[in-house]
Amino acid sequence: MNGRIPHMVQYQGSKRNLAPQILQYMPCKFERLLEPFSGMAAISIATAYEKRTNQFIINDINRPLVSMLQEAIEHPSRLVEEYSRVWEEQFQYGENHVQHFYNIREKFNNGDEQPANMLYLLARCVKGAVRYGKNGNFNQSPDKRRHGTNPRTLASNVYTISHLLKGKASFSALDYHEILDMAKPGDLVYMDPPYQGVTNVRDNRYFAGVPFDEFAHAIAILNKKGVDYLISYDGACGGKEYGEELPQELHCKKIMLNAGLSSQATLLGKKSTTFEALYISEALIPTFDIFPQQLSLLEVLA
Repeated sequence: MNGRIPHMVQYQGSKRNLAPQILQYMPCKFERLLEPFSGMAAISIATAYEKRTNQFIINDINRPLVSMLQEAIEHPSRLVEEYSRVWEEQFQYGENHVQHFYNIREKFNNGDEQPANMLYLLARCVKGAVRYGKNGNFNQSPDKRRHGTNPRTLASNVYTISHLLKGKASFSALDYHEILDMAKPGDLVYMDPPYQGVTNVRDNRYFAGVPFDEFAHAIAILNKKGVDYLISYDGACGGKEYGEELPQELHCKKIMLNAGLSSQATLLGKKSTTFEALYISEALIPTFDIFPQQLSLLEVLA
């Protein structure tokens, strides 16, 4: 993958940095890419960049996030203009510019979920981390050290993303089962469900959890339908495994991808590399005589 893959804002959990590794396990060409847990759609953007397909289904249970992506792709000029207005307003507050973030957050939680507000909250919040309280309100705090992505920087990426995906993507905020029901042979499904540590309860990045057994059953149905898929699911860091492996009866191949140094460990004065697992559906496995950058779990934990 040559060049620079565009992105709008930092987003915790995004697979943008891992996209070059993940795409190595995709077919060169396929009918359609489905992302049931799209987040900021990093894999769709990277796939469009490499022209592997011209059809995308971008879905996330977080409706304001999907609406923002749709606005960026279908009406980029309008989003950039509105974001610029919201972003510039913070400088009217002088040194108390964080108050502007809280004001926008309150408007958002009171129903003003326009895409520019969602984008500003993402651009300005701590670590680009979407967080919701038990009442469903966005409750992440602002990063007090920065003002968020400059509109000029953001505009360039928004227009590039729009160029890659406009007229090729459909958008929804459905339960992931409904997206998987749409999948058919010739499609490729990429899934990055909520972190496993919270999959049996409500994940504060999402509005619903994803129970392990239920998810495994959904994958078994894809197998029966003959639909290819890639799944980012569990991982390891500092010699410890996180999350439960998908059942062997699904016949997936598990690859460990190097995700770089753990930022959390670095804050604690440690240097630990994070590895994220990628599961590859059985039908895709024979297409790779030699798996690129393959690491076994034993190597990761060594």
